[in-house]
This record gives sequence, structure tokens and C-alpha cells, in this order.
Amino acid sequence: MEKLKRHGFLFEELVKRDFKKKYKRTVLGILWSMLAPLLTLLVMAIVFTEFFGRTTPHYIIYMFAGNLIFFYYRDATSGGMTALVTNSSIFTKVNVPKYLFVFSKNVSSLINFALTLVIFFFFVAIDGIPFSWKFFMLIYPIVCLLIFNIGVGLILSALFVIFKDIQYLYDVFSTMLMYLSAIFYTIDSYSLTMQYLFYLNPIFVYITYFRTIVIDNTVPSLSYHLLCAFYALAVMVIGGVIYKKYNYKFLYYV
Repeated sequence: MEKLKRHGFLFEELVKRDFKKKYKRTVLGILWSMLAPLLTLLVMAIVFTEFFGRTTPHYIIYMFAGNLIFFYYRDATSGGMTALVTNSSIFTKVNVPKYLFVFSKNVSSLINFALTLVIFFFFVAIDGIPFSWKFFMLIYPIVCLLIFNIGVGLILSALFVIFKDIQYLYDVFSTMLMYLSAIFYTIDSYSLTMQYLFYLNPIFVYITYFRTIVIDNTVPSLSYHLLCAFYALAVMVIGGVIYKKYNYKFLYYV
């Protein structure tokens, strides 16, 4: 934390640069961060409403919550994976903590997520779902997901410096993860054992938290809160260990 405070100005500039760079020379600019999940939602609504929407209450919001969380996860972790390589020209010349580049990518993705979250709440209002104090509880899974994303970013960024194949493997993995996160379908039709297996997927856990608060107007149990925290902290610790293990090798591979 001391290093982070000392390099606060650099961190702030990195976040600004990442955010501006993403929309450089685009006509719609920042609106793309909102349009991407909305367009995906539109396609899913057209394709899947006939199959799953008949019996699922507030199906559009159900899908939107899944898209919202998964897009944030994928954007943050994909950006974190390449953070060290794309900024190698900086840390090979200046002695700065390399994890700052992973952190800045995550903050930039968090800003995009916050903008899309505004649109999500707009859809919630249109769908007739009443707002309540419980919506403030959504801060908890967002913080957990931020920590989780940073941990995944540290793991991927360290491995990507040494093994470039990680990028292609992660593309396949993230696509598979999307289909295993119950974004456009419910898990009610599966056996109880299969339903429990879904909770081994942290992204599904965070998505379900959102849906429970917004659609069911219910605060998840204490054990569910502990599960959210466990995934976030466990991955963060693993990410820190892997990052520290390969840290001294980064300058040799970039």
C-alpha cells in the first residue's frame, strides 16, 4: 500500500490513459461501453426468450444481470492479462511496481462497469421492479468481484509474459465460462447435485447475488456472503503468490 500511495500520480495517469485509449478515434466513444452488453442482451433476448423467458420472472433483467457481471469480469481480466506486456516499455526503464499496470486496467474496467450499471438500473425501473435499500448491498459483490478480477489479472499477466499461449487458452476458457454461468438459462431443471456444482463457478455466484437482490428482493445468507469473500480472497492470494514468484523474470521475457 505504501508503494501504491507513493506512485499515486502514475496510477491515476495510467487509469486515465487506459480509459481514453479504449475509445480513441471512435465516433460513439464512451457509449460503446454501454452498447456492447446492450447489443448482446438484445440478441440473447430475441434468441432465448421463447425458450426460457416464458417461466422466468423478469427474464430481461435476469439476462442483463448475467451479462453485466460477465462482461465486467472478461474486460477486467483480459485487460489485466496483457497489462505487463503492453507497458513493458515503461517498467523496463523506470523502477515502478509492475502490479500498478494490472490495477489500472481493473479500475478502468470498473468505470466502464459503473456506466453500464446505470443502464441496468434504468431497465430495472422500466421492468417495474421496485427499488429498495437492499440495492445498496450490491456494493458487496462488486467489491468482491473487483478483488477477484485483480487476482485473476495478476495470475494471467504473470503467465502471459512467459507463455503467450495463455491468451488463446483464456479465450476458450472465458467462452466456456460464459455458458457455465447460467446467463440466459436457469438451473432449476438440473438435479440438486448439479445445481450445487454451479456454485463452484465464482462468476455464477456473483451473478446470482445480483439476481437475488434485484429480482427476488432478498438479501443472501451469511454463508453466501462468506462464499463470495472466499473466492475473492483466495484468488487474490493465489494471484499474489504467482506474481511474486515470476516477478524477477519479467524483465528477461518482455
